Amino acid sequence: MEPLEPNTVNLPPAEITRQPPSPTLFQRIHPALYALLSLAIVFFLYQIVGGGLTLLVSGGRVTENNVSLMRWATLIGQLVFILVPTIILTRLRHREIRRFFRFHIPDIRDVVVTIVAVFALQQMLVGYMAVQDLIPWPTEIQRLIDLVKKLYEETYRLLVLAHSPFEFLGVVIIVALVPAVVEELLFRGLVQRNLEDAAGGMPGAVLAGLVFGAYHLIPTSFVPLAILGIYFGFVVVRTQNITVAMAAHFFNNFLACVAMYMQLDEDFVVVSPTGGATAGAMAANFTLFCVVFLAATLYLVYRTRPQQIE
Repeated sequence: MEPLEPNTVNLPPAEITRQPPSPTLFQRIHPALYALLSLAIVFFLYQIVGGGLTLLVSGGRVTENNVSLMRWATLIGQLVFILVPTIILTRLRHREIRRFFRFHIPDIRDVVVTIVAVFALQQMLVGYMAVQDLIPWPTEIQRLIDLVKKLYEETYRLLVLAHSPFEFLGVVIIVALVPAVVEELLFRGLVQRNLEDAAGGMPGAVLAGLVFGAYHLIPTSFVPLAILGIYFGFVVVRTQNITVAMAAHFFNNFLACVAMYMQLDEDFVVVSPTGGATAGAMAANFTLFCVVFLAATLYLVYRTRPQQIE
């Protein structure tokens, strides 16, 4: 008599072994390579395609006559050529976008302490920039650096300068809010998360921060931008919440908008290097805000430490 074969037809669903879905082509790509491919795609779309269209619209230069048009072009470019590709590229590889991006309602204490740290970090970076400007370069290189810096500052000033509260609100949305959301989704979301999968938490944050600094294509601002990017990445790793980094990024951009609108020092420098401050005063300013930054950062580390299970 032959043994009866097990009857699997009437088994409850919980007892039936389900095979996990096979990974798609995009999911089989190494996470570090996927981060690089994503950056290349977004770079091409935003810098080449979007930048080319902007040049055609503006005639190659931002002026007071076309600044409104350029602001709209900037806004549309960020949404169409950065935000949309970032979401599509994330969805092709990861099913749960919200969990992947680490979207959560932030704790107000994390937001406040991060903003304090960003303000202190700004002051420290202004001191660094003052020292960087003292570095002697060969004449031709220095001339090129000065030219690039002047063109960038003139363009930025035209885009950010507002002459009415209503115009200021528009500038804040275009220059501060939208970039804070869009760039964080790209760099601390899509790029950093994949680099974390490849290299680990903080190594991934450091790599994403360096890419963030280079991505802006402003050689003289690479170090400050990279440091800010690394700090934003650190915040996401510690809090596991991208909205905290978005708030800090927005605050960083918002200060520049306020300073330009009120015609203050563009970085809200407590001791300005252009205001005749002595080297001792600059050193004291740097030391003070270094202490503030370290205190705020240590408090964030303390708040986000793993809880002991009793």
